[in-house]
Amino acid sequence: MVALLAGPVPAFASGSGSTPVTVQIAAGTLDITVPTSSVNLGLVNVSGSPQTVSSQLGTISVTDGRGGTAGWTVSANAVDFTGPQNISVSAPGSSSYSSPNASVTGTATVTKSDLAPLYPPGPVQVATGVSGINSATWNPTISVTLPANALAGTYSSTVTHSVS
Repeated sequence: MVALLAGPVPAFASGSGSTPVTVQIAAGTLDITVPTSSVNLGLVNVSGSPQTVSSQLGTISVTDGRGGTAGWTVSANAVDFTGPQNISVSAPGSSSYSSPNASVTGTATVTKSDLAPLYPPGPVQVATGVSGINSATWNPTISVTLPANALAGTYSSTVTHSVS
């Protein structure tokens, strides 16, 4: 008589298996930094002729931390100067924003655009060909033409930048 021993039979596994694995990278933000201190365009004497004053505004910086391929556009504008009388920034020849080429880090082609007059808003720097994180900085020149016979006094306006 032959005795058979019965025991557990070993399991046989297939040759391979796969498990999906993912990782997420969170997008950062698109930010703009502008000078916050007042800029003085200069001092002129009253005159019977129009006079143009100008000055650099200070460094404008855009930081694109979104980590994608979408471009961005910076627009600028100003409001009329107020003082003893209003001085328009929306009439043809009344004002301008002169953009220099931006200093760029990362992958982006940034194209400058001048704005004249300072109102309505318009693009002053446009980024295309974006890939990943990038930044740009520039220092524009603002010019305002004061009308003939402008009243003596201090005038003020605000230049606004936005990025989208």
